[in-house]
Amino acid sequence: MKCPRCQHENPSDHKFCSECGAPLQRLDRSLQPASYPEVQQSLSEALARETATADILRVISSSPADVQPVFDMIATCAKRLCDARECAVFRFDGELIHLVAQADTGAAWAHALRSAFPRRPGRGMVTARAIQTGSLVHVPDVLADPEFELTEAARTSGVRTTLSVPMIREGEVIGAITVDRREPKPFLDKQIGLVKVFADQAVIAIENVRLFNETKEALDQQTATAEILRVISSSPTDLQPVFAALLDHALTLCEASNGSIYQFEDGALRHVGLRGPHLGIEVGGVFPLESTPGRAVLEKRTVHLEDILQELDWHAPEVQAGIERAGLRTVVAVPLLREQTAVGAIVIRRLEVRPFSEKQIRLLKTFADQAVIAIENVRLFNETKEAL
Repeated sequence: MKCPRCQHENPSDHKFCSECGAPLQRLDRSLQPASYPEVQQSLSEALARETATADILRVISSSPADVQPVFDMIATCAKRLCDARECAVFRFDGELIHLVAQADTGAAWAHALRSAFPRRPGRGMVTARAIQTGSLVHVPDVLADPEFELTEAARTSGVRTTLSVPMIREGEVIGAITVDRREPKPFLDKQIGLVKVFADQAVIAIENVRLFNETKEALDQQTATAEILRVISSSPTDLQPVFAALLDHALTLCEASNGSIYQFEDGALRHVGLRGPHLGIEVGGVFPLESTPGRAVLEKRTVHLEDILQELDWHAPEVQAGIERAGLRTVVAVPLLREQTAVGAIVIRRLEVRPFSEKQIRLLKTFADQAVIAIENVRLFNETKEAL
């Protein structure tokens, strides 16, 4: 072994130079520095990863109310940096998996994915398996996977290796990112790690949008409440401005097509307020108690019909005809309660089967309470005026 100091040749088993006493270093190729091309490639890959991460974070910060641009960017970056044939991003709503973004998907496989989703978690597809198990699934060759269901579509479109990484928020799976290749060539550890980073970024984006929307909804509700109270205070003798404000805000915040307010006096249900398309519903006169608002008044509870066409049998014949003519589908009615006495009802409707959320129904109950305050204010004002 040649001494690095004096260049004297020493026996291979010597640790020190027999000529000058300098320590001898054994040649270990695993410790030798990488060649320049290898270093250059490594630096280039690191820069690309950092650039992609920065780009995604930039999109997250610039899209506080819309997560779609983030999904599109993630799909594009994951496809490119993982040397994949395509990338797809999925959301999971607790029951079904939905395809939300794709990058460079071939026509045959794109059609297969659109046909396969939405679907429930399961073992038949790599994405569905990752979401079902809540863990990374890496299949080197889907054609050799006995549980894979889209074998023919994969063979036709050339899908072989597939990797799916779940998106997890507070222990719950909310989606997945899936990449695939045309050849049976497993993804590298650094590529798998990168998809995990993208999955974490997707979770951040989803959470940001959720918090933004919740904050906006809370602000909108507070603004609506303040505006309605202002109308109540400025209309001590007239309920119509109050009913109009209540229904306007209810239709906007609850995403409804049409809304009505009814008052219940002396055993009669009178239609006193309407906003949105008339849909054959007229203001004024007595409305049948064999109706959704009538049921809410008589039973003193909220009545939520996800599809009113499935529950027409207990409605009055004229109400049934009006519902079918107007094309109403989803309806919710909240009673106006004053000291446990029903004095009316507020109703909102949709023209499609789309149930109202619990949050929207709670908001409608708040509007019902405000309607009761307005009715009571007018009653007290009139009684005081008569006494004078």
